[in-house]
Amino acid sequence: MLVEQLIRETLEMQGFRIESVKKAGSELVVTLVPDLRYHPRCGVCNSPGDYRDTLSERRFRHVPLWAIPVTLVYAPCRVTCPECRSVHVESMPWAAGKKRLTRAFAVALASWAKSLPWLQVARQFQCSWCTVAAAVAYVVAFGLSRRDLSCITHIGIDEISRQKGHVYLTNVYDLRTGTLIWSGEGRTRDTLSAFFDFFGPERTARLVGICCDMWPSYIEAIKTKAPQVTLVFDKFHIVRQLTEAVDKVRRQEVAEKEQEHKGVLAGTRYIWLKNPWNLTDRQKASLSFLETLNLKIHRAYLLKESFRDFWQSATRDAAAKFMEHWFGLAMESKIKPMQDFALLLKRHEENILSYFDMPISNGAVEGLNNKAKVISHRAYGFRSAKNYILNLYHCMGRLPMPTSLHRFA
Repeated sequence: MLVEQLIRETLEMQGFRIESVKKAGSELVVTLVPDLRYHPRCGVCNSPGDYRDTLSERRFRHVPLWAIPVTLVYAPCRVTCPECRSVHVESMPWAAGKKRLTRAFAVALASWAKSLPWLQVARQFQCSWCTVAAAVAYVVAFGLSRRDLSCITHIGIDEISRQKGHVYLTNVYDLRTGTLIWSGEGRTRDTLSAFFDFFGPERTARLVGICCDMWPSYIEAIKTKAPQVTLVFDKFHIVRQLTEAVDKVRRQEVAEKEQEHKGVLAGTRYIWLKNPWNLTDRQKASLSFLETLNLKIHRAYLLKESFRDFWQSATRDAAAKFMEHWFGLAMESKIKPMQDFALLLKRHEENILSYFDMPISNGAVEGLNNKAKVISHRAYGFRSAKNYILNLYHCMGRLPMPTSLHRFA
């Protein structure tokens, strides 16, 4: 029969045979029995064991045929395993662990779950959301246990907001491959310490460089758990801090101006924050006019633009001299947000200058964090951090997938 042939070709069933294929309601029910020459194997260690007894029938969802749900029915036996010295349920090669779905169906669901929301995958395959979640969990657990983390030398650390109310996840990425290594709830010292505990002392000792923002909890954890690494503060976070300081100057100046002069600064926010070469003709004309008014925001803007040359320094010593000069200009400006930013640079000068010894940044990490947000938005959020982290590993971890005889195009 054609159906039996298709099932044999999409199912790992060596040692078993199809006894019957029946139509029951809207699904196909396939009954499996062991082959006469089959010798049961332990479900834990896969060693040959001695037959003990037969359990009740179990049902496994399989890949649908022509949009018709397929269910496998099999009554497993228990075996006495000489290796484990215990009694276990026999190994069923088509099963996805202890879950009631086949490995081929789990791989098919998980493959589509990389591109679609889990609820939509469930509707397409006529199964429950929990079945899709179980399939993804099986595939992720398979991949996590088989990935190679031994060659990682440079990592990037950043946080991502999971929901309103300052609820964060800390994500750790391999900067060389742009792969998610680890994700955990919170952004505390204990959160990052948990990553290093997972990573292990041997792999941590092989780390050469770490890039992160200036969050104190991260700094403390890194200095405690990986004191040998070169810690580099992310260039893009520093630039963001500078632009936030400029915008704060603009807001303060708007608040300080008399009512009749407030309109001069109305709608000028992006004139001060954008790169000069990205300004429109209208914005360039507005900037030329604002330059004549001797505003604080214009002086802050000039400081921001002059700081660009810092990243072009040829050596660490040249960068240190530039920073010292720029620090003096910022302090002499008597513009408090710019002075606060200059003091921030001074406090973290050592790790900012480390960029010129090891030019790594979290630029790619920021892009990956945007992808993580897309994953959340695509699913309209996740109720639990556990499911969100599971999906992040699945979509961004580049995990090896279980082999399957079925290919779902």
